[in-house]
Amino acid sequence: MRDNRERRLRPGERSGVDGKRVLVTGGSRGLGEQIVRLLAADGARLATCARTPEGLRSLAASLRAEGYEEPFTRALDVTEPELLEGFVNASAERFSGLDGVVACAGGARGRGIEEADPRDWSLTWEMNVGHTARLVKAATPHLRRAGGGSVVVIASISGWKPGPQAQYGAAKAAQIHLAASLARELGPDGIRVNAVSPGSMLIPGKRWDRMRTEDPEAYARFTAELPRGELVTPQEVARVVAFLLSDASSGISGAHLPVDRAQNAPTPGGY
Repeated sequence: MRDNRERRLRPGERSGVDGKRVLVTGGSRGLGEQIVRLLAADGARLATCARTPEGLRSLAASLRAEGYEEPFTRALDVTEPELLEGFVNASAERFSGLDGVVACAGGARGRGIEEADPRDWSLTWEMNVGHTARLVKAATPHLRRAGGGSVVVIASISGWKPGPQAQYGAAKAAQIHLAASLARELGPDGIRVNAVSPGSMLIPGKRWDRMRTEDPEAYARFTAELPRGELVTPQEVARVVAFLLSDASSGISGAHLPVDRAQNAPTPGGY
């Protein structure tokens, strides 16, 4: 199996976000962290939020140690009314506008259809669809004043490839549709909206990385159907997000871009 560890961009591979003012939700760990790190390395001015202040402090300290500008951060739960909107407005005020936003925060609550209760469904919806809608609503006036901008919605291959749990897949499918609809609605203002659907990502310490080390036979069965036998990395997904935030993607709006190495089933229990 090939080594999928992070590879730094070489000269000439910069993503084209230098100087852009970008807000990323859920930026302290996992994919969100890698998006923030890549954008920071490429010169973007960043704001990011997460639920715990410790993760945000650690991220800021790490970026500072690497010589990058620290992001503007705030600890908040994106499902709580008005907190996300307040952070968007504060970020726009700090940077004198916004050029892009990335709806990366998300997640799921509950188990299968018999175990999940109505609150599991509503919380999963709010973490994904509700948060994205509020983010875009709050950011739209700032993006419009900047002459347009780019919105990237982080969905999932679970949004169109069936697998447990249904509440998560349904919310991700709604995000994909939301991006396409908003692209039409906001296009006249020069605001582009696209959805990116990561496959099962190999993130250190997370579910698939633990499976790889704790149950290598199960991991081998899971990845066997992928053409290269390996999962996508968050760094690979982050590069696609950076491209969609850049002017190089100016003709792309309303698109749904899977970044999954042609993965079929989203989980071992899918398909």
